[in-house]
Amino acid sequence: MKKLFLLVVLLISMGTGIWAQFPKAIFPGDYPDPSILRDGKDYYMTHSPFCYAPGLLIWHSTDLLHWEPVCRALSEYEASIWAPDLLKYQNRYYIYYPTSTGENYVIYADNIRGPWSKPVKLDVKGIDPGHVVGEDGKRYLFTNNGWITPLSDDGLKVTGKSRKVYDGWEYPANWVTEGKDMYLESPKLLYKDGYYYMMSAEGGTAGPATSHMCVVARSKSVFGPWENLPYNPIVHTYSASENWWSKGHGTLIDDVKGNWWVVYHAYANGYHTLGRSTLIEPIEWTSDGWCRTQQDAVWLSENRQPEWKMELSDDFSKPELGLQWTFWKEYAPKALTFTEGEMQVKAKGRTPADGRLLLVTAMDKCYETEVEVRLGNGNIGGLLLYYNEEAYAGVSSDGKNFTVYRVEEKPLTVANKIGKNFRVKLLNQGNRLKMSVSADGKSWEVLAQNVDVARLNHNVYKEFYALRPALFAAGKGKTGFRNFRYRNAIPEEKDMGAYLMVFHRDETHGLYMAVSRDGYTFTAVNEGEPVLAGDTIAQQRGIRDPHIF
Repeated sequence: MKKLFLLVVLLISMGTGIWAQFPKAIFPGDYPDPSILRDGKDYYMTHSPFCYAPGLLIWHSTDLLHWEPVCRALSEYEASIWAPDLLKYQNRYYIYYPTSTGENYVIYADNIRGPWSKPVKLDVKGIDPGHVVGEDGKRYLFTNNGWITPLSDDGLKVTGKSRKVYDGWEYPANWVTEGKDMYLESPKLLYKDGYYYMMSAEGGTAGPATSHMCVVARSKSVFGPWENLPYNPIVHTYSASENWWSKGHGTLIDDVKGNWWVVYHAYANGYHTLGRSTLIEPIEWTSDGWCRTQQDAVWLSENRQPEWKMELSDDFSKPELGLQWTFWKEYAPKALTFTEGEMQVKAKGRTPADGRLLLVTAMDKCYETEVEVRLGNGNIGGLLLYYNEEAYAGVSSDGKNFTVYRVEEKPLTVANKIGKNFRVKLLNQGNRLKMSVSADGKSWEVLAQNVDVARLNHNVYKEFYALRPALFAAGKGKTGFRNFRYRNAIPEEKDMGAYLMVFHRDETHGLYMAVSRDGYTFTAVNEGEPVLAGDTIAQQRGIRDPHIF
């Protein structure tokens, strides 16, 4: 039976998906507000760090698919940092960014790998800065709601008053977005063939599936008048049945072969806990100078599987914190010491709401994370999935008892029969969490399972964060951590809840599904109707990159 059909795992919940090559996730997980730069044959990208520090992790690629981390450009933490703009101007790199306090800053470096300057405060209000050089050769900074501000030649000072030059694209009144405001944000500009092109975001960043979008306008001058793209919105989620929700906040970028792309973010359907992933789609230019998405693309690499050369697991063998780690609402490297494969963390606070946290970015819908904890006197330590001070789940211990955090339920207290040296394992499968502890990493005691963590996301707790694995240290003294492990935990065959059969029928040219508990007796999905209609398959020229959520 298994040889005759395509059998794939039926996970916690099964969606229909759309079998298309694009959009393609080049950074799954919490990589929102992407800002991308082409520097010759090299591409660099950074994202919003929010309250995670050190922030502004810069990635490098030569083909837009395979990425490696370069550095973290900003070590200081003053406030939550939102959508940055990464650029190069006259052999110097700049990152403009806003904060949650309503201020805008810039940092710069002569080498993108650093060192980066201290933040320079700009007298500019608004959010989502976008840099451009005008037709007069002078530098300007766009911000949300269509405002433009003149900058000095070095880009570090404001030289005049801001003025409003763009009103946005008016989307249909019956569209379901995040609110009554247009939320005109994220101006990203380029100059091509005599026109300035500005891509902006509208509709709000989260909320309903159909909220966000990317719109384009063009002008001969940075001061306008701006003419809106006849194909707007160029990127948008039209239905809650789509794989990606709230698509928006995009940048247009070309590659070394003359191909064009749009890079933007979106939530995976059903997985707001992961944050907003970075996606990519190909762009075509029409004969009259407009752009729109297309399904055909010529990649720079024959290997089309995205790759990220940053291991989340850590044996703490190096004398410094790895690039995969961030603190929460602080940057405290002096609180860490490394010795013989152990990271010791100076504790603070008493609970996950005020304790010291070190976090990594989960990239998978199903993953398992594990760590060995060594407690000192008066110490509390553990492993969590952490959204913010009000929203988390996981296990900690003071050496006497385990405290099991179960989202909005009252924490559970279980006697610790292992002692001050124990292991914690968290298995998150489709937003269902299993929490276990062990003395030796072989025999595990389950403290809680099937804990629903799906509510730990922005639409419930705001702030645009993601649910991240976090080491937790509280109380007095130092907490030791060894052998942190993170792995994709897609269930193996022995763990499957059911079989899913996918097949094609010649008479309708449609794609069908059926489900089975034993692999022999199947029940039709979608009441026997095609999951993907034949005309849809024809329109997108076949079935590309099949996948099931």
